[in-house]
Amino acid sequence: MSSEVKQKTDQAQASVVAMSKASTDIKHEALENLASCLDKNRSEVLAANTEDVERGKSNGLSAALIDRLTLTDQRLDDIIDAIYHLVDLPDPIGTVKSENKRPNGLTIQEKTVPLGVIGMIYEARPNVTVDAASLAIKTGNTILLRGSSSTLSSNRVLTEIIQTGLEKAGLPAHAVQLIEDTERTALKEMFTMHGDIDVLIPRGGAALINQVVNESSVPVIETGAGNCHVYIDESADRDMAVQITVNAKTQRPSVCNACETVVVHERWAAHHLPRLIESLEEHGVTIVGDEQSRSYSEAILPASEEDFAAEFLDLKLAVKVAADLPDAVEHIRRYSTKHSEAIISQNNENVKTFFASIDAATLYHNASTRFTDGFEFGFGAEIGISTQKLHARGPMGLPALTTIQYHVFGDGQTK
Repeated sequence: MSSEVKQKTDQAQASVVAMSKASTDIKHEALENLASCLDKNRSEVLAANTEDVERGKSNGLSAALIDRLTLTDQRLDDIIDAIYHLVDLPDPIGTVKSENKRPNGLTIQEKTVPLGVIGMIYEARPNVTVDAASLAIKTGNTILLRGSSSTLSSNRVLTEIIQTGLEKAGLPAHAVQLIEDTERTALKEMFTMHGDIDVLIPRGGAALINQVVNESSVPVIETGAGNCHVYIDESADRDMAVQITVNAKTQRPSVCNACETVVVHERWAAHHLPRLIESLEEHGVTIVGDEQSRSYSEAILPASEEDFAAEFLDLKLAVKVAADLPDAVEHIRRYSTKHSEAIISQNNENVKTFFASIDAATLYHNASTRFTDGFEFGFGAEIGISTQKLHARGPMGLPALTTIQYHVFGDGQTK
């Protein structure tokens, strides 16, 4: 076993008690230290990130991955704001969720406690380093961060800053650690550490997520890929539908909550699809579609089966014309990754049918899928967006990093 993985996992375990016992004030002090240190050392962070970006470009990383990899002053400001927002949120640890006085005199409390040691496995997203660490600190967990080789320079600097913030607050620096070994062997070693790592959370492309889910003996919270759809119903307001679709596709196409396919009711398409295509083209979107959609615009290229299943993460969009709502639902259920799906409609009955028929973590009515985000949901930072139903679903904020423990109080009862 890799000496680094074993050593740092042991150190994380050794930090569990100190973190679980830490008061809210101490945890907040660590977070405020982190935010302040990030701000003071932003030039060092951005310099390290520039190294990663230039290396990524030389290695032929896609535009989508380069966008995810890149930090800017504005993105650092957003990260810092998210940390301060976390400080303002209630501490989820130690909450009594229920209390039950039994006939035998026992008092049974259900309380929230930290998960323990979290293993975070992610790709070219240096912001995840800070988001995940911040959430772990707030919830009294320890965390092992295993990013990709493409973000190693950024992650080293960020982890040093995080550890400085912990130490200044009197908390163990080893509560947050970076696994610097980016070889697959180190990743596979993490999969075997059942009992030492309490949960693995993969965040990245479908290949990474599937590998973790299929190979790990450690419990996994799956953060699925985002093949997100916008369905434009027959009754949809034209301007609203165009605005939402363009935003969902183009505002930041490289992220998992961006729209990848728009499904359009045939009656709406007959009147308005050319306008939608024109607007998407104005934003630089390459459009592929089924045969019926192509009859409305020469700009639409033929779509393959793979296109409707794809998470493009780029300025590319698939178009499907549906005969009616059931046809649209059937298409979405076939290709959905159960992340975020939207309906644009003025017909409330159709909205109810859509919501009852689509199995996804987040459903939208007359709004962009881009809002599936921990900060937008008021959770502060997020550790990922779960597309499974156990133990968490949707944007995972503070509550998702807790579990329950029963505290039973008696005065000598025996059975």
